[in-house]
Amino acid sequence: MSAVAAMPFLDIRGVSYGYPGRPAVVDGIDWRLEAGGFHCLVGRSGCGKTTLLKLAAGLLAPRSGRIVRADGTPAAPGPQLGYMFQAPTLLEWRRVIDNVLLPVSLQRRPLAADLERARGLLDMLGLSGHAQHYPRQLSGGQQSRAALARALILEPALLLLDEPFAALDAITRGELQDDLMRMCRLRSTTVLFVTHDIGEAVYLGDRVGVMHRGRLVADIPVSLPAPRTPAMRHEAAFNQACARVFQAMTGDGP
Repeated sequence: MSAVAAMPFLDIRGVSYGYPGRPAVVDGIDWRLEAGGFHCLVGRSGCGKTTLLKLAAGLLAPRSGRIVRADGTPAAPGPQLGYMFQAPTLLEWRRVIDNVLLPVSLQRRPLAADLERARGLLDMLGLSGHAQHYPRQLSGGQQSRAALARALILEPALLLLDEPFAALDAITRGELQDDLMRMCRLRSTTVLFVTHDIGEAVYLGDRVGVMHRGRLVADIPVSLPAPRTPAMRHEAAFNQACARVFQAMTGDGP
């Protein structure tokens, strides 16, 4: 196997980031994101999760260290990257189908194949009847589904999500978690998902990274049977995995 093939999809090596005269927001992090894996990142507010996500996206440049992709190139924005924010950030003056096609429209005029792919994503997310609606005509959960379709329209190799379901009710959040897992598994998308919710991280993640004061203090594998189902949340193995993450966050581990 070649050195390139052996590399993880995204290799975070000794990365630090901060502002002059202040403690580092991200402080010497080493983390490997394996290709096709679902990686969740948890930690208390202000620990540096979102900053690390922006560094992984190439939206910020590390003050020290490197973030490289499997081909050895630095992390950088581009069509290989999908990003979903805390709020759906849909354009209110554009119809749902045009919002989904926005990443394509920013590069070129959408083709018939792009429109077909957008309609397919909306259909998979239960929004086929809303393609011609405007965002104000959608519920919060429907807006989040449209934002997810937009993030996936270019079939990115890496999908970054910053607490995208935090504002939703528990039932809608659970449905969207299942939608997200299904669609990312289907495309073997590598995912980095930031959340405050330990249960969400354990349910979604193959691995859960735990941040504390800018450092990655744990990288916990989650060994739960596939496929993951809502009923799993009430089983002992799920609760044990949640307890491990909680202990890492609070420093109360064995």
